[in-house]
Amino acid sequence: MGRRLENLEQFGIDVVLERRHGFRARILRGILHALSFIYECLVQVRLYLYRKRLFRERALGCLVISIGNLTVGGTGKTPIVEKFARALQSGGRQVAILSRGYKSVPLRPNWLDRLRGKGADLPRVVSDGKSLLLDSLTAGDEPYMLAHNLKDVIVLVDKDRVKSGRFAIDKWNVDTLLLDDGLQYLHLKHRLDIVLVDRQAPFGNEFLLPRGTLREAPRNLRRASYIFITKNTGEPNDALIQRIRRYNRTAEIIECAHKPLYLQNIYTSERLPLEHLRDAFIGSICGIAAPESFEGGLKKLGARVDLAKRYIDHHRYSEAELQSFINRCIRRDLQMIVTTEKDAVRMPRLPDSELRVPICFLRVEIEILSGHESWEHCVARICKPQPLLSPERFFA
Repeated sequence: MGRRLENLEQFGIDVVLERRHGFRARILRGILHALSFIYECLVQVRLYLYRKRLFRERALGCLVISIGNLTVGGTGKTPIVEKFARALQSGGRQVAILSRGYKSVPLRPNWLDRLRGKGADLPRVVSDGKSLLLDSLTAGDEPYMLAHNLKDVIVLVDKDRVKSGRFAIDKWNVDTLLLDDGLQYLHLKHRLDIVLVDRQAPFGNEFLLPRGTLREAPRNLRRASYIFITKNTGEPNDALIQRIRRYNRTAEIIECAHKPLYLQNIYTSERLPLEHLRDAFIGSICGIAAPESFEGGLKKLGARVDLAKRYIDHHRYSEAELQSFINRCIRRDLQMIVTTEKDAVRMPRLPDSELRVPICFLRVEIEILSGHESWEHCVARICKPQPLLSPERFFA
């Protein structure tokens, strides 16, 4: 059943991105185009109601920072959330990350908790800042990654982020909430909106859902406090910045890139330098929103991607799928299999006897290419608020 749903989802993506042709695909795109007009009207009405305070935002007396985007997936958000959490923690803030846990499986309370009426209404605690408490299935791959990589940072999963934010404040006395993928979550009042724009596909295919990949119209970029242009290749972004300025004339723009650090074996945790990729014949396997970006990055590091397998974003691998790919790599005499860190947490752990080709993930971090002063100003603005502002005004 799960595989059938994935195939249906992939078919929809192919239609939207115009990889499917023919009469049926054209008719479906026409229907989706009409639905996207209705969707845009609903989005704008919702924003209007919040702006006129007919829908009320909730304030928790705590600094709330949203990190999100206008498009569906693929902007490299998780490494930026991690970079922000590290910087704010170093600046003395007590940080909690609030995620909705996309495609995670909710925990079922045991019979004793049900009897007491506990468990079901509490947010899922992925990390209490000291220990990793959930696996990637119950946490979601991105919250699990963040919890695994960040120490002394609380990571919570719940669709109701007002509830999870209040829980983090009451239980751990946090003073900073990071909303992972929070631009469209308007129920909780944001102090800052960090918006990511993917250089390679800034506004998706320029259509709104469900005809395209935009969650909101590009003009809504005006809500951004800071704009991060991600996945830069070193080429100038003059045309993109000019377009961004049509929608937002005041937000500070920071250009950044995903910098590869090392390879890490997902079974032994052994770290290998990136030189191991140079002229190596490898297999690439991933289930992310922009697989071509990952595969292109491997080639830039000198790897020869002889075999590439792509799955839908957030795909959870079975042992049979992983073993089948390993066997194909063995037959081609490939030196290693490389995947993303997000994929690595969704892969089953096979017996040692089956691991005849090493499987590594590529560890990356965000590197600021331009806008260093804006980045430092952003962190300082959060960690060292201006004394002239009263706490009530700053945290409102």
